[in-house]
Amino acid sequence: MTTLEQIKSLNERVDALRNYLDIEGKTIQLEEEELKTQVPDFWQDQKRAESQMKKVKSLKGWIEAFDAVQNAADELTLAAEFFKEETITEKELDAAYEKAMEMTETLEMKNMLRLEEDKLGAVIKIVAGAGGTEAQDWAEMLMRMYLRWCEKEGYKAEISSILDGDEAGIKSVTIKVEGDYAYGYLKSENGVHRLVRVSPYNAQGKRMTSFTSVFVVPLIDDTIEIDINPANLTWDTFRSGGAGGQNVNKVESGVRLHYTFKNPITDEMDEIVIENTESRDQPKNKENAIRLLKSQLYELELEKRRQETAKIEAGKKKIEWGSQIRSYVFDDRRVKDHRTDYQTSNVNAVMDGEIDEFIKTYLMQFGGQDN
Repeated sequence: MTTLEQIKSLNERVDALRNYLDIEGKTIQLEEEELKTQVPDFWQDQKRAESQMKKVKSLKGWIEAFDAVQNAADELTLAAEFFKEETITEKELDAAYEKAMEMTETLEMKNMLRLEEDKLGAVIKIVAGAGGTEAQDWAEMLMRMYLRWCEKEGYKAEISSILDGDEAGIKSVTIKVEGDYAYGYLKSENGVHRLVRVSPYNAQGKRMTSFTSVFVVPLIDDTIEIDINPANLTWDTFRSGGAGGQNVNKVESGVRLHYTFKNPITDEMDEIVIENTESRDQPKNKENAIRLLKSQLYELELEKRRQETAKIEAGKKKIEWGSQIRSYVFDDRRVKDHRTDYQTSNVNAVMDGEIDEFIKTYLMQFGGQDN
């Protein structure tokens, strides 16, 4: 049963959220930003106008989200009074508490996404580790997990390029995820994912361990300027693989981009190679490849900034890029995140895209850091 102490605690969290989010300040700022959209020549500069409208939309989003949380908390307080008067049941009171708590926790988690890149879309690259067919099958399972998560969360996910495995699974895949805060949530998936199971590809039925790397970078939009030197850019074209369609294996619509540059992290010359086979339109694929290139260059600049400003406290666990972050042990019915120690026994649900609790626990512990 929901107690008065629980209701008091939740209302205190809502009050704290109001202060953290500076709702009064955002309300004043929204009025000022909306005035800027009402000038006669506002749409003459399309790019600036779109940027301004995004700013207005973001402010509205925060205010409306908090208002919804406040309303849920007020309804809970009212429900407690009704329960005291015996006009509603204990079950109805508990339902009001669960609703208010879930909405509060969701907004608290979003509040952890403070970095400028958090609000962007994301690019997920999954690369199978050593281990042949078993590792490649694991990579495909992770691809399906993230696609299901995107579908559940309402994000638009498109496969930009994919390399099939030799017998089953995939060797690698790049997925473009469009939607607000996709990167903020998915950055928690950066690292090595470990699978332990009795492999269907092992004749002796042995328990095997496989590793697959997941890399997540922000998907930049038109509001972010990234300079690319055309002299360092070269293209290859190739025939896209896949099933069906007259264009398949006949028209060189697939593109491969090579870009040489000075890596801001290592300060040495480096190369980025990107393939794109999203559509049967070669110019469209080139446009998408350039966007993916800019996303990777943007992430490198962010990483340089994070390294320059990082203040690592003694004894604090640091989340390193590419470190083993999570184990999926199928036989023991356990999925455990090694950074937060959060675990669940519902392996099937996780592999079906139910990873919200992993993301939430990570963000509540590390979301406010420049990790």
